[in-house]
Amino acid sequence: MNPVVVVHGGGASNISKDRKECVRQGIMRAATVGYNILKEGGSAVDAVEGAVTVLENDPEFNAGCGSVLNVNGDVEMDASIMNGRDLSTGAVSAVRCIANPIKLARLVMEETSHCFLTDRGATKFAVAMGVPQIPAEKLITERNIKNLEKDKREKGTQKPDGEKNLGTVGAVALDCKGNVAYATSTGGIINKMVGRVGDSPCVGSGGYADNNIGAASTTGHGESILKVNLARLTLFHVEQGKTLEEAATLSLGYMKSRLRGLGGIILVDKTGNWAVKWTSTCMPWAAAKDGKLHCGIERDESTTVDLP
Repeated sequence: MNPVVVVHGGGASNISKDRKECVRQGIMRAATVGYNILKEGGSAVDAVEGAVTVLENDPEFNAGCGSVLNVNGDVEMDASIMNGRDLSTGAVSAVRCIANPIKLARLVMEETSHCFLTDRGATKFAVAMGVPQIPAEKLITERNIKNLEKDKREKGTQKPDGEKNLGTVGAVALDCKGNVAYATSTGGIINKMVGRVGDSPCVGSGGYADNNIGAASTTGHGESILKVNLARLTLFHVEQGKTLEEAATLSLGYMKSRLRGLGGIILVDKTGNWAVKWTSTCMPWAAAKDGKLHCGIERDESTTVDLP
């Protein structure tokens, strides 16, 4: 089986020109790291964790050190990961003071009998597992402080939540043994209530992976994604014989028409086909397969380069 990895950097309504190249380089770097893991014999789970870790460590993306701030100006992060081989999964929500929530989610999957830990319980588990704690301010960027201030000023005049284009990072992969996996991580919504949890840590909404079908990772308005179980809905359409593009179009279209919710999804199936689709203005993405790296940000934009 030829390995494949696809990553996304979240849906967006607008990426400024000065940030666009940084975002493009970040998303390409994440896909390259994930692909190299696969080429070296690593598992799909290794690849999606590796790719998402790159994005969590990049302040251009709404995850890890680039996470947006809640109403109190704090970072609360969510993440999940799933192994399509045995449907094992791990998730965390409302976690603070760690650099890489996706690594903690994997520890939940592999070191506990549970699927999901939250808040203080997740923090206690992280300490028990030796996950380094970092000062809260290390996760806060000047840009996100300004974005929180702007959102508070504009509250009541902005678009409804279902029309917001919101950020998440994620990855899906197929390894050489035919196993698939997904990983999704986010800082959530700017100016969110304390304790708010969106779709990203919720299996079936923020992502899903099953070797019999494929893997998906989503981004967009979390409440809308939760209501339609976007990831599992899309893979259901694949099970019914739709192509990946058709399945993504159907599920995203349903979410938009039913709830006015915008979002995006990346997919890989059990044979190595992949697809990216979104209804927001743009979505940074990259895919690596057969020694080629494909990437784009705007609609109808795609470039391809050879990987080393």
